[in-house]
Amino acid sequence: MRIIVAKAPAKSRKIEPPVVNRERPNEPERYNASKEELLEFYRQMLLIRRFEEKAGQLYGLGFIGGFCHLYIGQEAVAVGLQSGLDGDKDSVITGYRDHGHMLAYGIDPKEIMAELTGREAGISRGKGGSMHMFSTEKKFYGGHGIVGAQVSLGTGLAFAHKYNEDGGVAMAYFGDGASNQGQVYESFNMAELWKLPIIYVIENNQYAMGTSVNRSSSEDQLFRRGESFRIPGIQVDGMDVLACRGAAEEALAWVRAGKGPIILEMKTYRYRGHSMSDPAKYRSREEVQAMRENSDPIEGVKKELEAVGVKDEELKAIEAEIRKAVNEAADFAEQTPEPDPSELYTDVLVGTY
Repeated sequence: MRIIVAKAPAKSRKIEPPVVNRERPNEPERYNASKEELLEFYRQMLLIRRFEEKAGQLYGLGFIGGFCHLYIGQEAVAVGLQSGLDGDKDSVITGYRDHGHMLAYGIDPKEIMAELTGREAGISRGKGGSMHMFSTEKKFYGGHGIVGAQVSLGTGLAFAHKYNEDGGVAMAYFGDGASNQGQVYESFNMAELWKLPIIYVIENNQYAMGTSVNRSSSEDQLFRRGESFRIPGIQVDGMDVLACRGAAEEALAWVRAGKGPIILEMKTYRYRGHSMSDPAKYRSREEVQAMRENSDPIEGVKKELEAVGVKDEELKAIEAEIRKAVNEAADFAEQTPEPDPSELYTDVLVGTY
């Protein structure tokens, strides 16, 4: 009888235990803004609010076509974060709810409103509309209609910053719904592997179109989404512009030090529906009203200004100034011509690269 002796299994290579005490960013502190900075935050946030309200009116009148996603309620995020960026070298990319991010980056409201109405004077010469605004001069790379696609492109922007050694940081915004897209995690892996200078901003406005985040995501603490890639995350009160700016300071310090990407989950809220065609029947009026009364970002800044002695008359003067600028932007958009049909053949192929 033949006896077969089994060989002992070969020893596998030694696997090092995971590093559980790796370096993490500091907990952000609420930004200590000067009176002048508070006034600028108030001015920018109010501009976004009044601009978006006017855009909603023009959409209802038929001057704006296609899809239109308003940023009302989320103003503190774009203003707080982008006020910490260096406009000469840092880049921004976002999804289709993009008007507020452009305004926060100092782009002329006339050009944005003209783009919304499909006019030649628009930032994308009337061909991008609400969802596809773009300005290489301002280092604003969209405006993207495909959910989550901007995350991969933003990772590419960060790669370009590192490759060119220009000292820039990419800031890539996406929503709680987009956080479940596959390409987001491919991007996370590449960004951490190559230590790319990018801040991933999850604007968690609580609803992915009409589905609440806790119904669509098994892990609804979205700042943890990068843990398996060793990307640190911070959860931030996105209704407080000073908390947003404080988070920007910490995230920028982390990224500029060459430590790789970081995730900021901004807990915010949109007052309007997902788009102009959304009646938002999936939530109650009481829920929205409670957010307006207790957490409105603009009212929060007003309280900060009152605490440092800014008079109501000065705030009213800023309100009048902003309304005038928005009305002028709307008039400009209505009066400028539409693009010539020959524009169909421009920006199709890359001229030089």
